This record gives sequence, structure tokens and C-alpha cells, in this order.
Amino acid sequence: MPNASPFERLPCRPQATVTVFVEDTPIEVSQHDSAAAAVLAAGLLPSRTTPASEAPRAPYCLMGVCFECLIEIDGAPNQQGCMIPVREGMRIRRQCGARDMHGEDHHGVA
Repeated sequence: MPNASPFERLPCRPQATVTVFVEDTPIEVSQHDSAAAAVLAAGLLPSRTTPASEAPRAPYCLMGVCFECLIEIDGAPNQQGCMIPVREGMRIRRQCGARDMHGEDHHGVA
């Protein structure tokens, strides 16, 4: 997935990286990034759509207040990506529309 995002990192000392999978594409991110920062670095915009109108949304405040960063992490929907640190092998996916909260596995898959 090419980095077509307007998201740019500030210059800093080199840091250790981890590989996460954003929409099944591996990307290297800083080990100190949040899942929402990984989404922005990958250019995954929008990162979700709203349940009612399917309006596009993306991480906004990055401090846990606005809930615009809801994404699916390792199969679990409705994760607040800005509050979850990345880890090696993490799988991040867009969250589009309403989720089935009553499915058999409780992860949006019946």
C-alpha cells in the first residue's frame, strides 16, 4: 500500500520498528506508535464509516476524546486506535458501517 497520506512524521532519532498489517499490507512503524498513527502512516483514509450514514471518518484528536479512530484490531471491532500501542504482527482493518454486535464470536462475524 503506497503511502499516499498527507501525514508526515516530525524528524526524530531513529527508533526501533515493528511490522503491522494494515488491510493485510505489511508496514513498518515505530514501536511507540498507536494503531491510529499506523493507519495514518499507511494512508488508510477514511479509516472507518459511520453506522447510520456511512460518512467517512479518520483519526482526529489522537488523545482518546473524539472516538473518530474506531478501527478493527486483530479481529475485534470498535477499538479506539489512538489509545492502543502497536505490537509486532498486529492486524488493523477499516471499520465500515454498522457492526453485528450479537454475532457468534462477538467480533462482527456471524
